[in-house]
Amino acid sequence: MARDLRALFGSNNRALDADEAFTNRQAQWAAVASALTGHLARIAAPGFDVQDLEASRCNVLVFHGVGGIGKSTLSRKLEAALADADRRPAQWGEPAWPDHPRLLPVRVDLARSTGTDFEHLVLALRAALAHLDRPLPAIDLALGRYWEHNHPGEPLEDYLRRAGLAGRAGRALPGQLQAALGEAAQQLGLPGAVGSAVGQVTTAAVRAVRERRAAARALAGCPRLADLLEAEPDLEALSYYPHLLAYEIDRLPAKKAVVPVVLLDTFEDTGDRTNCDLERLIQRVVWLMPNALFVVTGRSRLQWADPALQGQLDFTGPTAWPRLATASSPLLPAARTPDSGAGPQQILIGDFSPEDCEDYLAHRLTLDGRPLIPAETRDVITTRSHGLPLYLDLAALRFLEIRRTRTPEPADFEHDFPALLARTLQDLTPDERHVLRAASLLDAFDLPLATAAAGLDRQAAAQRLVERPFVREHEAALWPYHLHAVVRSTIRRADDRTDDRWTPDDWQHAAARALDALGGQWTAGRDARGRAFLTGCLRQGLALARDHRLDIGWLADAAWAYVSDSVWEPITPPPADSSAAPGAPAGQAAAGGPDSTVAVLATPADALVEALRTLAARQREHRTHTADRLTRVIDSRLLPADLTDLALYYRAKAHRDLGRTTASRQGMQQVAAGTTRLAPAARRGLAHLARLDGDFPTALAAAQNLGWAGRQHRVLGDLWWVHGEMDQAAAAYEAARTDAEHHGVAGERATSQAQLTFVRAFTDPQAADDDLHLAEQLLTGLDLRATTLTTRIAALIRDAGTPGDTIPELADVLGAEVRTSGVRAAEATLALALCFHHAVLDDPDDQTALAIAIRDLDHLTRGRDYAYYTDIATFMAGQELSFPSPARWYDGPDQVRDRWRTLVTARQERLRGTAR
Repeated sequence: MARDLRALFGSNNRALDADEAFTNRQAQWAAVASALTGHLARIAAPGFDVQDLEASRCNVLVFHGVGGIGKSTLSRKLEAALADADRRPAQWGEPAWPDHPRLLPVRVDLARSTGTDFEHLVLALRAALAHLDRPLPAIDLALGRYWEHNHPGEPLEDYLRRAGLAGRAGRALPGQLQAALGEAAQQLGLPGAVGSAVGQVTTAAVRAVRERRAAARALAGCPRLADLLEAEPDLEALSYYPHLLAYEIDRLPAKKAVVPVVLLDTFEDTGDRTNCDLERLIQRVVWLMPNALFVVTGRSRLQWADPALQGQLDFTGPTAWPRLATASSPLLPAARTPDSGAGPQQILIGDFSPEDCEDYLAHRLTLDGRPLIPAETRDVITTRSHGLPLYLDLAALRFLEIRRTRTPEPADFEHDFPALLARTLQDLTPDERHVLRAASLLDAFDLPLATAAAGLDRQAAAQRLVERPFVREHEAALWPYHLHAVVRSTIRRADDRTDDRWTPDDWQHAAARALDALGGQWTAGRDARGRAFLTGCLRQGLALARDHRLDIGWLADAAWAYVSDSVWEPITPPPADSSAAPGAPAGQAAAGGPDSTVAVLATPADALVEALRTLAARQREHRTHTADRLTRVIDSRLLPADLTDLALYYRAKAHRDLGRTTASRQGMQQVAAGTTRLAPAARRGLAHLARLDGDFPTALAAAQNLGWAGRQHRVLGDLWWVHGEMDQAAAAYEAARTDAEHHGVAGERATSQAQLTFVRAFTDPQAADDDLHLAEQLLTGLDLRATTLTTRIAALIRDAGTPGDTIPELADVLGAEVRTSGVRAAEATLALALCFHHAVLDDPDDQTALAIAIRDLDHLTRGRDYAYYTDIATFMAGQELSFPSPARWYDGPDQVRDRWRTLVTARQERLRGTAR
């Protein structure tokens, strides 16, 4: 394992071990092993011809990924593992290929900082074969002529030493070139003095090859040699010499046979779509050496299968590179596609898993054989890194830096590294940087959205950006692209010292453009793209408006669309302190956080985020929290009148659920008196409050004029069932469900179906079972806590009268959940359902259970809402009321008594019939 000199020189403690840790990457090794196995099979096949220049090529494997993902480390590890089996990580396992021919790894780092040029690459390939201790006449003659022409008077040994190629094999190369020259001169019968002149030897060799002389049989097998020796020995000619090298490798005797595996690292430094000069030369090498496997590591996919590059590169399109083509490219006919069933040859190197991050950090710095970085700190670093190895490495160095003066703490690593920003931006064009910063404002984006946010009038820069490996693509998502999480976080939060860094005003303007563009997309697609698109636009739009204090604009209409369906899926953006861009206003750390209890409300966007967050969360928390948070929103006076009514209405509903009838009535009256969208719903709320008080005539009169907006059919159903009119109630709920289906309101449809299930459970348990299944189906994907509780109470009523302790035990469990919700209606209804169960049992040996159930219900409701439930429970039991509630039954208590008692006796008769 390589020693990390930076870390070793960062501490005086000689007991500290700092290693360049390598973690996992088994999937990448498996890909290399598979590619090598296929490559060995291809070059061993009878029809393989190293001089076939027309066949498609499958001899390149590409690993691409964001900067810092570990591509260079992987490349070095592959070189070591292929050169020496003892250096292969144990978890990689044994390879499946034979020992012969021997693999010959050749790694060339193409990074600009190394100064590697094309000449270096060709000499590195030839130098790697110098260990064979034999000249390779075809390539050596051409290289000797090239060197004499382009480096007159410069010894090759000096160049190889400067280029780092002067190892044992490299030192032998000049002698082998000279030996090849001498052998050729001897075979061609040239005098000794002439034989030392490269020009005269090559001239004679060309003549002999063309005349197919027996003396030149070692050269005559390569018919293109003469043309290459006659060509001007410039860089262009040099790029074709690898054909000669491939020829020489192909004709090696079996005992010396090798298969080169050429590892080309940092390939992104070879050029871009506007300058492919070096890439064109390298591609020519790959094409001309089909008996070598090339493993490319770089930031981007190879574009060689893209026909658009025709003219910039020699060999382009999916016909030439069938396994570099994307799934959308037109592929070759099966008969012309080599290895058409093989795996992909362009592989995105993914992030480390949390387990890999832990392993990396545990081994990166050690002291006396134990991890130097504590487990708690490793957890924080792992979370912040999002699996990016470069982040882990920078964090390890930061740990050493802090350790010089004090003990590092986990909080020290809630930190972003400007070095990550520099690595991300270094090879982007100015327009691409512009789009990248704009895109970092968005959780996800498409080309039009990113372009609009950047303020550009062309999508070209955005199109180039999404081809970068730090942009991830999910074709099925609402917006197909998103930035790698740690890259996005770094761009938005790190100290940007680049020359073209944005000012706070730049960030503000970009956020406003992004919000406007989102609004335009939502407006255009609101009817066609469905609710998922609505919630996606809201999540992104709310974050932009909140973090940058923008006007809520279209978000108001989107909020009403969200509320209208009564689905209540979470839409809250992340807390402002974890996503705010440079220049975003400070002091909003708790605003809108999904777990925060106190949010700072400073702008209309803050208030809207808090209001919608509260409405969604009320399905999962006690209604007191709902009422308190909506009170803060109302008291802030930040929302326009219609959205203030939204908060008023749902606070009044929360008050009603909590049994705060007076406060609920005041809120409903305030909203009902206005002309906002919730006025009909508030009038429905007043009818509900009259029903809760037992003032049924008033509730019935109010319900007659509610219409669809006031959910008239459901309100009527609520009135019928408390009177024991179950068939009439069922018809009303069915009508309510039909209305909801017609208007496309999923939440109302599910609620009406749940109420239908509830009333059917009293009269027809078998039909109720089918209704219950439908209700559960309609609730799938919705977050309606009170409605879900209704279905579970209906299930208890369906099974009422079942002997044993099952029903009471289930009621106890459900009761705990109901009390947690703070929904008083569900608590009273559950108690009523338990009374129905005991009334149906009518056990003469145990009348105590029924009496206790009625008493508990009375304690729950006496002097409060639903006081008439005790009357109903007493009606069920066939008993006289000692203290009747003040309920005003619209057709008198006697008929209500008879209907409820009939429901009990009908269930008893059904159970007796089943028992018989």
